[in-house]
Amino acid sequence: MTDKSTAVILRSVVKNFGPVEVLKNINLEVQEGDFVVFVGPSGCGKSTLLRLIAGLEEFSDGSLFLFGEECTFKPPGQRDVAMVFQDYALYPHMTVRENLAFGSKLKKIDPQTIADKIIKTAEMLDLTSYLERKPEALSGGQRQRVAMGRAVMKNAKLFLYDEPLSNLDAKLRTKMRSEIKRFHRQQQSTSIYVTHDQLEAMTLADTLVVLKDGQIEQRGTPLELFERPRSVFVATFIGTPMMNIFKASVHQESGNLGFRINGDDTFFSLTAQKCDQLNNRKEILVGVRPSDITLADKINPINPQWQTTLKIEFVETLGKNAYIHGKLGGFDLVGEIMGRHAPNPEDVVELEFNLNHVQLFDVKTELNLLHHP
Repeated sequence: MTDKSTAVILRSVVKNFGPVEVLKNINLEVQEGDFVVFVGPSGCGKSTLLRLIAGLEEFSDGSLFLFGEECTFKPPGQRDVAMVFQDYALYPHMTVRENLAFGSKLKKIDPQTIADKIIKTAEMLDLTSYLERKPEALSGGQRQRVAMGRAVMKNAKLFLYDEPLSNLDAKLRTKMRSEIKRFHRQQQSTSIYVTHDQLEAMTLADTLVVLKDGQIEQRGTPLELFERPRSVFVATFIGTPMMNIFKASVHQESGNLGFRINGDDTFFSLTAQKCDQLNNRKEILVGVRPSDITLADKINPINPQWQTTLKIEFVETLGKNAYIHGKLGGFDLVGEIMGRHAPNPEDVVELEFNLNHVQLFDVKTELNLLHHP
């Protein structure tokens, strides 16, 4: 028996392509109405996992349940899913209206019912003015909306998106992200979305599933993964710019336990909670997000014991904010500051670390010492 409120259950899923094990013992549940994003680098297995759910690939081992029914061996047409592809997959010789109607006609649905549904779908996706155009006369964003419209016409319970925005320019990607999220809410559907773009993942997801080498590295809300990454991999994959990672040695000074970044003399003391994780350790990996490294306030320093100096190598000015780059010890450092107060290359500045948000990782396993279960 399975819980009817659970849309997707993957149990002990394995997928091999010849001798290569692409997915390794995947266990995952997706609740009805959730927007889940599979994210990870190229080759991590995220698209393969989506295709297994869609029925476009066969399981090497494990099982799949969709809305309480086992679908491990069901053909795609019997799974009540709709898939939106990266390349839109539109018929070039058909108009938008004909593309939207195609699947319904194959099912021999009443023509008037099809016509009425096309009108509603076109209104929902702002396609009414383009119904008589062919795909070649549409922009990339319009083609993607037609592809979504075909999915809507299926009345599917589960929507699957395989990197649908990767062919669009940056401005259109931002617009389409908003449209996909709004569409998800309108339909009150369950959605699974695949991307390698962590910014896209963070902005779309209710639940993020980070994959690495065919396994689930961590799952949770975007904020959970940002603030409590399970490993160095998740910490550096989620967040832009990525988290600074420093190798450091554990020290005790004036009764305080803390660390020194290798190659730098500054001593950073830690709170009692974080000190508990340093017992009997000589070295650790320290993670600090750029937003937690900023220019020190020389008049009213917040944490003078958590300051160090940096010679600026270059500055990325983004308007309101800027990113400063330099070397701390032998490690690259990126800090985030107000753009109006950006220093110049070669300037030497005082930096302040917000160590309340610091992450500590094991040197060998690279697992988070603070949040690893």
